[in-house]
Amino acid sequence: MTGRFDHLPDRRAIVDRRALADRIATLPDPIPAKIAPLLRDALDAGRAEIARRLAEHPARGLEAAGAQAYLVDQLLRLLLDSAQRLYPEAEPIALVAVGGYGRAEMAAHSDVDLAFLTAASPSALAQRVVEAVLYALWDMRLKIGHSVRSLDEMVQQARGDMTIRTAMLEARLVAGSEAVWIAAERRFQTEVRRGTERAFVADKLVERDARHRRMGDTRYVVEPNVKEGKGGLRDLHTLFWIGKYVYDVGRARQLVDEGLFTPAEYRLFHRADEFFWAVRCHLHVLTGRAEDRLTFDVQREIAARMRFRDRAGKSAVERFMQYYFLQARAVGTLSGVFLAHLDERFAARGRRFGLPTIRRKPGKLHGFVLDRGRLALPRDGFF
Repeated sequence: MTGRFDHLPDRRAIVDRRALADRIATLPDPIPAKIAPLLRDALDAGRAEIARRLAEHPARGLEAAGAQAYLVDQLLRLLLDSAQRLYPEAEPIALVAVGGYGRAEMAAHSDVDLAFLTAASPSALAQRVVEAVLYALWDMRLKIGHSVRSLDEMVQQARGDMTIRTAMLEARLVAGSEAVWIAAERRFQTEVRRGTERAFVADKLVERDARHRRMGDTRYVVEPNVKEGKGGLRDLHTLFWIGKYVYDVGRARQLVDEGLFTPAEYRLFHRADEFFWAVRCHLHVLTGRAEDRLTFDVQREIAARMRFRDRAGKSAVERFMQYYFLQARAVGTLSGVFLAHLDERFAARGRRFGLPTIRRKPGKLHGFVLDRGRLALPRDGFF
């Protein structure tokens, strides 16, 4: 957890957990149900502060996304503490953020995805702790995705379900038992991840292709989905998931160290990530809901919020959408480059992986050679 949010300026202006804890301590009955209204007010105030910062710096999408996760973290820590005081005999519980929340990237109305982990099967008291936290979160009008699992159940389900495995890949401890969390991390690495890298990559590419078909299979739709559309955030996430699963990187910039991106390619990745998160955060603030479609009725307002201006022969909204599609195209290019680098790494261990191959030997190669199903240069200096 240390350092995850160090880049955020003036974090106490978003939420002051210590001041909230002091206020909770003055309540006659500080159980989760009773502190939920106080935490709801803090949530509203924190969202307003993040929206103000986004309006002031409209291109800082990753900062806004991190600030939302930081805000939810602090409220969850207070809630779990209250619930555990209510049921002090319950066994240790690790409250874990998973999925996008685990990555510490959220828009204002993103789902809050949680895993409650216990060393063995959760007792009735542990279940009551979880229920107390969840009821308070629902009272705060947050949309929660949650699971309650022992470590054995976590391993079993992560092995059998790719969605659960991917969610746990980005998991991080928010509050509760560090010992349970350390054991969970160790078991995920040794019992789920190890030896399954090739299968994970293949499954993620199949999942990506199916999503592309579902979303229209083109980057250039007139009302693109910032999260799920081709060339959008989910494609960037897929590259990071693959890199993290294969090489156990903690941050996207570490893909450079593993040879999957050059520094220049990583800068393109980061630029697209920053831009799409800014667009998504503006969408949530503008619509007041979890909206990821850049529809006609909001395109002009988002362009204005992100300070695109009219230029000779082209309106602000046209310039904004043109830039959007340039970033989507860059993501497509990066995907190809990334998979080519990854293919070289896997090819060293055997057959080619991850990219289309030529299954029949062509008659004329014009000096090129066929290397395990792909055209290749015969030697350095060929050109």
